[in-house]
Amino acid sequence: MIDLKQLQNNFDDVSSRLQRKGVDTELIHAIQEKSRALKAAKAAFEKAQAAQNEMSKLFGQYKREGKDVGELKAKVDANKLRINELIEKQRDAEEALRHTVMGVPNLPDDEVPDGSDESDNVELCKVLTPRTFTFTPKEHWELAEQNGWIDFERGVKIAKSRFAVVCDEGARLERALINFMLDFNRQRGFTEVSVPAIVNRTALEGTGQLPKFEEDLYKIEDEPLYLIPTAEVPLTNLFQDEILPAETLPVKMTGYTSCFRKEAGSAGRDTRGMIRQHQFHKVELVALARPDESDALFDEMVACASDLLKALELPHRLVTLCTGDLGFSAAKTVDLEVWLPGQQCYREISSISNTRDFQARRAKIRYKEGKKNTLVHTLNGSSLAVGRTMVAIMENFQDASGAIAIPQVLQPYM
Repeated sequence: MIDLKQLQNNFDDVSSRLQRKGVDTELIHAIQEKSRALKAAKAAFEKAQAAQNEMSKLFGQYKREGKDVGELKAKVDANKLRINELIEKQRDAEEALRHTVMGVPNLPDDEVPDGSDESDNVELCKVLTPRTFTFTPKEHWELAEQNGWIDFERGVKIAKSRFAVVCDEGARLERALINFMLDFNRQRGFTEVSVPAIVNRTALEGTGQLPKFEEDLYKIEDEPLYLIPTAEVPLTNLFQDEILPAETLPVKMTGYTSCFRKEAGSAGRDTRGMIRQHQFHKVELVALARPDESDALFDEMVACASDLLKALELPHRLVTLCTGDLGFSAAKTVDLEVWLPGQQCYREISSISNTRDFQARRAKIRYKEGKKNTLVHTLNGSSLAVGRTMVAIMENFQDASGAIAIPQVLQPYM
């Protein structure tokens, strides 16, 4: 959630930064007006409460002095009713402001490039040189069918489109990737955590998926519970409404989960193959840090994901997302895009984001230093999406016959 005090004190600056991310000026002014209304409601309540305290003192004084308290009692009773009305008015103002603000995205960092969509993202560097093939490389769905690794038809039969069944050596490769990624991340100092695949509404509000992206979530019928869209949600919310000792920071976690998304806004995109599934596996990196340490930790997480791809011998590039492609909760993001020779293009395989204190303010995650409580910075990123990593291995390690070699670092796991 954006800092309302910052909005009140630096309205023009916050407004211009939100507009860079595509937020309508009318919505920004609506937040400002609701913020003012809440401030006025609080002032009115505090004034009435102060008057009540003064009259209560007079009431005792009158009784001690034997004065008639009838008129004063009537004023006290009337003011009590007014205080109750003002409490309700303040609650209504708080809820109106909260409802509006919860749908407002994070402010982009100043260095984030302006742009309207992914075509305006800025390439930072390329890592490893794509292999030169002496034959026309096949796309992963052809290789999957040929090798009997992925059964798309049976996935549709037991569920619906965009579900797949991974079989035989494909299933072993999938498991090997998960174990390798978790071990790799543990060696980099990330503690392995296993979390539920179902979370409550409060958790999703804390990390920013709700209320804005409800149509993309799978909800449990008749319960306020949802299937997770990413392990970022349960891992970050482990510390929801907690105050951490400063010496425990940074907290660095990694976890493997299945993830579930309706992909409501992706009609017609990547309908073939494993790129965009309703259920997919992912190993996630999540960190909580002091504000002055979060930039260094962000770079560390980007390097961790890139080094993982290098270990798998997969060519990739690093891309800074522009304002138009930046996620709802992110202040800045670097995507890692892996080279797919079958498609002859780079495709996203990991996304590392620093949300600053945006999620921490929503989830009430703080740390104590001395007597002061301060919001942490939260960071998250795909260590790698497992399905897309399988796709990249299949396309990059194929031979002319369609057989697929296994990267050297994965061979001990298989």
